[in-house]
Amino acid sequence: MQMAHGCGGDIPERMIPILIPAAGASSRMRGADKLLQEVDGVALLRRQAMMARTVSADVRIGLPPRPHSRYDALAGLEVTPIPVPDAGDGFGHTLRALFGSLEGGVNHAMLLLPDLPDIAEGDLRAVFGARSAVPDALIWRGATPDGQGGHPILINRAVFADFQQIKGDGGGRAIIRTLGDRVHHVAFGDDRARRDLDTPEAWAAWRAARPSTSGDPR
Repeated sequence: MQMAHGCGGDIPERMIPILIPAAGASSRMRGADKLLQEVDGVALLRRQAMMARTVSADVRIGLPPRPHSRYDALAGLEVTPIPVPDAGDGFGHTLRALFGSLEGGVNHAMLLLPDLPDIAEGDLRAVFGARSAVPDALIWRGATPDGQGGHPILINRAVFADFQQIKGDGGGRAIIRTLGDRVHHVAFGDDRARRDLDTPEAWAAWRAARPSTSGDPR
C-alpha cells in the first residue's frame, strides 16, 4: 500500500465523488427492500442520493443490473448509476465497481452507506471539513461518541487500489485497520454513523422511536 502524504492538484470539495454502494439484495428484510423504505415520504435510497447531491456534484451509485426498482427510485436525479453485474457475489464487488469508476485525477472519494437513515448533510460536510483540519490522515470517517468508526468515510487516493482489490463480502474494515493513526474519526453526537436498519424489526423500532416529521427529506 502506498502511504502517500497527500496529492497535488486537488479538485474542489464540491467535485469530490460520493460513492453509494446500493447493489445488495436486502436479504435480511424477508422480501422487502430496505432501500425503498420511506423516510419522510421518500424512498431511503432517493433520500440518500438527494442528500449527497447537496454536498457533491458527482454522486455515483452502485446498483444491481437492470431492470430493478432502485433505478426507478432515482428517476430524475443527477446521479451516475454504476451497474454491478456480480453484486450477488458479495459487497466487495460493489466496492470494486465504484472505486474502479474513479478517474486518475480524483484524489479523494467519499463512501456513504445507503442504509443509514439518520445521517444528515451536516455530517457529510463535517467529514469533508476534517480533511483540511487533519491533512496527514488517509481516512476521515464519522464515528460514535465513544470512537467507533462508521460512515461516511472520506478516502485518500493512496487507498483506492486496495478497495479495487476487495473480493467476496469483504468491506473496507480490514483495509482501514492497517492504516492505524492515518485514520481520523469525526465524532457525531449519537450513534447515527453506525445505525443501519437491516431487518423489518429494526425498521419498526426506529420508526416507533422517531418523532413524526415532514418536509425536507434531508
